[in-house]
Amino acid sequence: MNITVTMLLTVCPLAFLAGFVDASAGGGGLISLPAYYLAGLPPVLAAGTNKLSASLGTMASSARFAVSRRVNAAVALLAACGAFPGSWLGTELLRHIPEQSVRVMMLVLIPMAALVVLWEGRQLGAVRRIPAGAVKPVSLLIGFAVGFYDGLVGPGTGTFLILLFTTVLGLEAVTASGTAKLVNLASNIAALAALMAAGQVLWLLGLPAAACGVAGNILGAGMTIRRGSRFIRRMLMAALALLLAKMLLDVVK
Repeated sequence: MNITVTMLLTVCPLAFLAGFVDASAGGGGLISLPAYYLAGLPPVLAAGTNKLSASLGTMASSARFAVSRRVNAAVALLAACGAFPGSWLGTELLRHIPEQSVRVMMLVLIPMAALVVLWEGRQLGAVRRIPAGAVKPVSLLIGFAVGFYDGLVGPGTGTFLILLFTTVLGLEAVTASGTAKLVNLASNIAALAALMAAGQVLWLLGLPAAACGVAGNILGAGMTIRRGSRFIRRMLMAALALLLAKMLLDVVK
């Protein structure tokens, strides 16, 4: 497939914006994947190329959070371990139930998540709601549940990880965002490996987009680290609004 200047001008700015949003609140794929569709890529090739740019961008933001020591490595590792089987089961279930039914369910869950963000207010992530001894198994369970969602539905995985890390585990909001990046990175790399093996990555478009995504991720991570929970709360609301809009469009199609 030939790469044109129009394709680059379509994808690269949106990849930068997706990286910025994703670094703080997740949900960047809601921006970047449609950008590849707008550029004229077929769905599977778009997914593979998007995973390339998303993986490199998430790697950059993960490193930024790690250098600033805003990552809970134990939670990230356990959640990542849970996410792999969860994603597989979600994908298997998707083959046996109407996808539309799942999207209708999400139209109820997303506003509920937004209410949680509003209710938490300035205390986002300040209170752990489980005993200290339950943190490890619950981290694994969160990874499994969100991985299941990722396989079944997909968009907004990082956003839900941040919400659960803050509201259930009581991680500070910035640390929750950095921890979610590592879990996302693991799932992105796994998906990218499979799509690369199938030859479904357009490198000449994905690499320039990745450079823009890396820049967006670094800037977004820096803003998140500097501004803290208030900035994350606003970005979470924006990501949830974007996710709700996408689900509504999918349902009415």
